[in-house]
Amino acid sequence: GEGRQASFLLRALRIAVVVCLYWFTSIAMVFLNKYLLDSPSLRLNAPIFVTFFQCALTAALCLGLSMGAACGSPCSGLPTLRLDPKVSRSVLPLSAVFIGMVTSNNLCLKYVGVAFYNVGRSLTTVFNVLLSYLLLKQTTSLYALLACGVIIGGFWLGVDQEGAEGTLSWTGTFFGILASLCVSLNAIYTKKVLPVVDGSIWRLTFYNNVNACVLFFPLMMLLGEFRTLYHFDKLGSSSFWGMMTLGGLFGFAIGYVTGLQIKFTSPLTHNVSGTAKACAQTVLAVIYFEETKSLLWWTSNLMVLGGSFAYTWVKGLEMRKVQEDPNVKSSERNDTGV
Repeated sequence: GEGRQASFLLRALRIAVVVCLYWFTSIAMVFLNKYLLDSPSLRLNAPIFVTFFQCALTAALCLGLSMGAACGSPCSGLPTLRLDPKVSRSVLPLSAVFIGMVTSNNLCLKYVGVAFYNVGRSLTTVFNVLLSYLLLKQTTSLYALLACGVIIGGFWLGVDQEGAEGTLSWTGTFFGILASLCVSLNAIYTKKVLPVVDGSIWRLTFYNNVNACVLFFPLMMLLGEFRTLYHFDKLGSSSFWGMMTLGGLFGFAIGYVTGLQIKFTSPLTHNVSGTAKACAQTVLAVIYFEETKSLLWWTSNLMVLGGSFAYTWVKGLEMRKVQEDPNVKSSERNDTGV
């Protein structure tokens, strides 16, 4: 019938909207952050401050929305937030990883081009495999390991090609590897810490960002960023603060949109969408920054994307097998992270 067809179309449309929303938010955020962290027209050398501002805005938005929920506004499903120092302390190990993640992410973006950014942070999957073996004693199938091999090869070739073109930043690459490690640790620690906040990702986001703000403060003093800000010529410029706020809003929205995409598709489709988005982002960056890249450079990108895609696909097949065959040992039942 017509009714079923209409509902299918509606569902397809909704998925398309969610995926587009995810792509737009994610890509816009990367380009905006690149501008804030390392734009010749802005010339602001305060990466920790930019990160701090985004965390502060996220915490404030969480609080604001939760207060709105308390007053019975549309988002009434949200839990009320209050700062419990005991919970804050329990969340601290995760916050340390979270801080490492957002900071190294932004520092990687500061030192490498947007085009290379994706390759620079491509080792997350490899760290997922490594850490689930070291921390959770989970083994990985041969095919998944081969996919990881392709990713490592792509990363290595990418670094090699950036070097050949004279655009390689070792600092950026180091922070890219660190960011990959932190993203992977973050996924593992989140599962551990969630019970402390009654399983609410919302509460966890709030605590993480508040903790981050507190810890960023001494870091900014240490790195002399307050002095940098004091001498910054656009400190009174509304367009600068507009960009900063927009960056923070996108940073806040990305968590929500990622959740939406997983909810309306599946963790697997989310990974595939993320891989495709990274590809589009790279092409856009090369066009936008008017760069010319060698064939081998593009090959490295394709290896990273292909490897990530293959890994996701292999994991998906394994999960389906586990669901169909109830006799598979529970040790093999590990869900794919982001």
